[in-house]
Amino acid sequence: MKPSDALENNGAAPPVLTVSELNQAVARMLERSFPLAWVSGEISNFTRAASGHWYFTLKDNGAQVRSVMFRGRAQYAGFMPREGDKVEVRALVTLYAPRGDYQLNVEAMRRAGVGNLYEAFLRLKEQLNAEGLFDPQRKRPLPVFPRSIGIVTSPQAAALRDILATLRRRAPHVQVILYPTPVQGEGAAMKIAQAIATASARAECEVLLVCRGGGSIEDLWSFNEEVVARTIADCAIPVICGVGHETDVTIADFAADLRAPTPTAAAEIAATPRADWLATLDMHAEDLVRIMKRRMMDAAQTLDWLSRRLVSPSAHIAHERMRIAGLQHRLRHATRMPLQQARFSVANLRTRLVARLPDTSAQRARLESIARRLDVSMATANAQRRQALDALSDQLELLNPQRTLERGYAMVVDGKGRVIRSPNALRPREIVTVRLADGSAEVGIASVQSLLE
Repeated sequence: MKPSDALENNGAAPPVLTVSELNQAVARMLERSFPLAWVSGEISNFTRAASGHWYFTLKDNGAQVRSVMFRGRAQYAGFMPREGDKVEVRALVTLYAPRGDYQLNVEAMRRAGVGNLYEAFLRLKEQLNAEGLFDPQRKRPLPVFPRSIGIVTSPQAAALRDILATLRRRAPHVQVILYPTPVQGEGAAMKIAQAIATASARAECEVLLVCRGGGSIEDLWSFNEEVVARTIADCAIPVICGVGHETDVTIADFAADLRAPTPTAAAEIAATPRADWLATLDMHAEDLVRIMKRRMMDAAQTLDWLSRRLVSPSAHIAHERMRIAGLQHRLRHATRMPLQQARFSVANLRTRLVARLPDTSAQRARLESIARRLDVSMATANAQRRQALDALSDQLELLNPQRTLERGYAMVVDGKGRVIRSPNALRPREIVTVRLADGSAEVGIASVQSLLE
């Protein structure tokens, strides 16, 4: 059964949509039915609005479709499209409801046919960057005043003429060495790398320009090859890469020590104009003259100041003599005054001491009388003690064993020197010593008799 039949059978009127509702419904249906997709075509009727949005028609031989790329997305396109450019856009199919126009909302844009090349460019760039080939720390400084400049490019390239004209105008004294090589076509990358390696090995120049004019990504692809990037990184000479126009970026630009937007700009960077050199020299000369003048003036002022401080030797000697005389006077005064004060103090103390000394004459006479009496007493005591000592000596003499022996007595001692007082202390056949007044004799005991028996 058809929907119209069902409506008629139900007796209900069909819904009525406004144009806005219809267009919005169609827009939602298109957006759900066609996800983001890549579409190729040719740019036509390109317009860049004041708001920054891009409006253009994308067409081929059989059809066309209106397209819009808003400013937020257009700023990342990397190039400005022109009439007739072949491009590929990543877009969402939608409907512009106010006009009912079917159109493409473009999210990204690239030149037609370069999608695979661009992806290869990004992969190689990421790989070499991970290896540190683009590290700013390995970039070498350019010479300030190069005496010779090498150029790697095609002898037939217009870029070479622009470089030579720039160098001739800015620095005609600089020697230019050309290392010819094809810059596009099959095998061009290997030949470019060989030319760079030759320049590095010969070391004939102080800075090397790797240049070519603008072109499509296919024309510039030789400078996106890995062999060229690695040869530039290994080059012993600082390298300036000037390939294409300002918007053209190659792998060689990242590997070089400096990227120039154009070949002419590379020549301008490499060679400082002779006029600038001369102006710099003149400026330095003026600075030197000014510095020398200032130093001379400072030295003159210093000399004047020192001359004012300088005194003649005779005046200096006279001044020192006066100073020494003053010091001598102060020294004499300083030594004399303490001595005089000490003498006065001693005299004062002597006077006070004499005034306070007691009269000791009576005590001295008494002391002399006592001394005389003491002498008499001591003499008397000594005489008395001497008489007593003589009496004791006479008594002791009477008790002297020697005197007893002299009277005919004898003293018997045993072998141990003990005096024998009793016969009981003797033993038969014992040897004893008999001491007499004039000597001693050893006697053997034959027998012992006691008076008590």
